[in-house]
Amino acid sequence: MQIRLTAPLHLRHKTILPASKSISNRALIIHALAGGKDLPKNVSDCDDTFVMVRALTQTDDPIDIMAAGTAMRFLSAYWSVNEGTHTLTGTARMKQRPIGILVNALRTLGAQIEYVETEGYPPLRISGGLHEGGRLSLPGDVSSQYISALLMIGPVLRKGLELELTGQVISRPYIDLTLKLMKDFGAQAEWTDERHIKVEPQPYRPTPYYIENDWSAASYWYEMMALTPDKDAEIVLTGLFADSAQGDSAVHGLFEPIGVHTEFFCDDDGMPCVRLTKQPIATERLEYDFVNQPDLAQTFVVTCAMLGLPFRFTGLQSLKIKETDRISALIRELDKLGYPLHEACGSELSWDGQRNEVRPHPAIDTYEDHRMAMAFAPCCFVVPEIYINHPQVVSKSYPHYWDHLKEAGFEITAL
Repeated sequence: MQIRLTAPLHLRHKTILPASKSISNRALIIHALAGGKDLPKNVSDCDDTFVMVRALTQTDDPIDIMAAGTAMRFLSAYWSVNEGTHTLTGTARMKQRPIGILVNALRTLGAQIEYVETEGYPPLRISGGLHEGGRLSLPGDVSSQYISALLMIGPVLRKGLELELTGQVISRPYIDLTLKLMKDFGAQAEWTDERHIKVEPQPYRPTPYYIENDWSAASYWYEMMALTPDKDAEIVLTGLFADSAQGDSAVHGLFEPIGVHTEFFCDDDGMPCVRLTKQPIATERLEYDFVNQPDLAQTFVVTCAMLGLPFRFTGLQSLKIKETDRISALIRELDKLGYPLHEACGSELSWDGQRNEVRPHPAIDTYEDHRMAMAFAPCCFVVPEIYINHPQVVSKSYPHYWDHLKEAGFEITAL
């Protein structure tokens, strides 16, 4: 499937963002470990959360988590501490995403896990019965989801869990988010210094929980505001907390120098909201280390290119093991639009302002990656017509994205 997008002349819109996928999947695992009955409220309706709910409730095997990386990692730890044998599998791309670091850590604690096909990669066959806990050391520079998966099972282990993180710790806000949710459900878990986290053997307690909306999803509306030529544009996004523990809440500060102002307020129903308006761009070049917000990288790479704003972004090493190799994908797709990017050290992307010829009727490939589709859609404000291949991938985190764009005045035609 392919769609063609044309941008509206005027952008004035209010939308209800999806619930946070990151919080939903953590809350569901912790809720299950707490033995809770009523699910948390405002759970995300995206694919990744759907497969998590299904995996936690289905009784047959194998368990197919499709393309949900969080589900694969979190459930690997979850089924290690629950009785029975379960097989976790997923898409062809999921079978290419490494999981050896997490499996080795769980095995060190006593888990029985086998690789069904390829050593170091899903599918996994997990025989439950991990109960003791103890101390672990693992690298902090690969995926914070490995760390979060281990932390969340810590309270149900007899000895609790002590983690030492070696090397650079990336995506720390996601680890902090995990610790916050654990504490919200009654656990005792905290950093003891910059490299050590201790989880006490204190079980969770069932707790009513409301899941806030998704700052990652908000980033695409920030991008639209930055790129629209409508000087009087206004976008209102509901359900975003100013004091959010989501790492991607940093988006509002990052967009300030490149032309988007954020105002926090509550609507008539008391719902927290943000209002986005345009302001002058206050920089001639943007440099930023995305080590703590890797999921924002595509948004900023595309936005800066479309604004003609040279950039150098570092801390992108985890992008290579996401739904696709996002560094390679960004290079290929922006080249179609005439922007030659430069990669360095497997963790940096930059653009020096050079322009090449734009391909006629550029069609953006999405590589089974929701964020490729959503980050490139706003390009239609700059490129008169933009085409997106396989647009349905947005269901992974933002199922109603295209509907919301239509409501905002975008013309979207299925081809």
